[in-house]
Amino acid sequence: MVFQPSYIKLFESGELERRAIKADEILKSCTSCPRNCLANRSSEEYGFCLSGYLPIVSSYTPHFGEEPVISGTRGAGNIFFGNCNLRCVFCQNYVISQNWKVERKNEVSFERLADIMLELQEKQTHNIGLVSPTHFSSQILKSVFIAAKKGLTLPIVYNTNGYDSVEMIKMYEGVADIYLPDLKYGNNEYAVKYSKAENYFDTAKAAIKEMYRQVGHELIYDGNVVMRGLIIRHLVLPNNLSETEEVFKFIANELSPKVHVSVMSQYFPTFKANRDILIDRTLRESEYDKVLMLMDKYGLENGWTQELESYETYRPGFENNRETPFSF
Repeated sequence: MVFQPSYIKLFESGELERRAIKADEILKSCTSCPRNCLANRSSEEYGFCLSGYLPIVSSYTPHFGEEPVISGTRGAGNIFFGNCNLRCVFCQNYVISQNWKVERKNEVSFERLADIMLELQEKQTHNIGLVSPTHFSSQILKSVFIAAKKGLTLPIVYNTNGYDSVEMIKMYEGVADIYLPDLKYGNNEYAVKYSKAENYFDTAKAAIKEMYRQVGHELIYDGNVVMRGLIIRHLVLPNNLSETEEVFKFIANELSPKVHVSVMSQYFPTFKANRDILIDRTLRESEYDKVLMLMDKYGLENGWTQELESYETYRPGFENNRETPFSF
């Protein structure tokens, strides 16, 4: 049986169009993310994300650096959105996430974003990966509707930093088949210091609970590629600034120990990380070993881990090459 993305049924019933219209209204007093800036982005007022009405596409490409079940053999059809609703001082994608004056030139129409999805489908990618979609989540719904009308049939991956509005995630029920959220911190204070995000842990937990409600812990496959499910990513920071045990405790106790977790050791000091001695280095082996032991402690057996030396490989090159910013 061929997998059919959930949004196809929403499109056929008219519900996808209704949600696109509702999402467009949200932009008149923006509550697309938990910051609730209430900016009228339809009239080019800017909130924290410094983004207007049109989505910003900084890059789009078949991407082979996601989890193996996302990238498969033909790549994830990733669309990298410019700007962000966080301000991570160590952001590996800072060239596109925190360079708003430059990235504004990469605004595209809703129709163009839909056509980009179709281009990636023509390149036979396994899915459409929305990378950092949160601050454009309203706009993306309109483009998904347009793309579905033109023949989009790939599952959609909502690849987010985790700082999402529960109400917006509810609007993506049946639109996103695969949720790929970060859970960056198990501590609200560290999130304020390093990402300028109030109540990040509590906010991300609520959003991820909603994702879990929608798709559960089971991954649904077509061959070796995931078509539906939830994978939670956790980037381990030096000096336990990610509070990993609290993250794992939440997943095991409030979701399920069967949830798939992707533990990443690829942290390397970049952007403004050299301004803080606590994050101005890569991980130590002893730190990463402790994290792996915590996975066992909380019974998290499903998922993936990276080699400690992965920080040498997973480095984007957006400043030099927007067409293929990653080489693996």
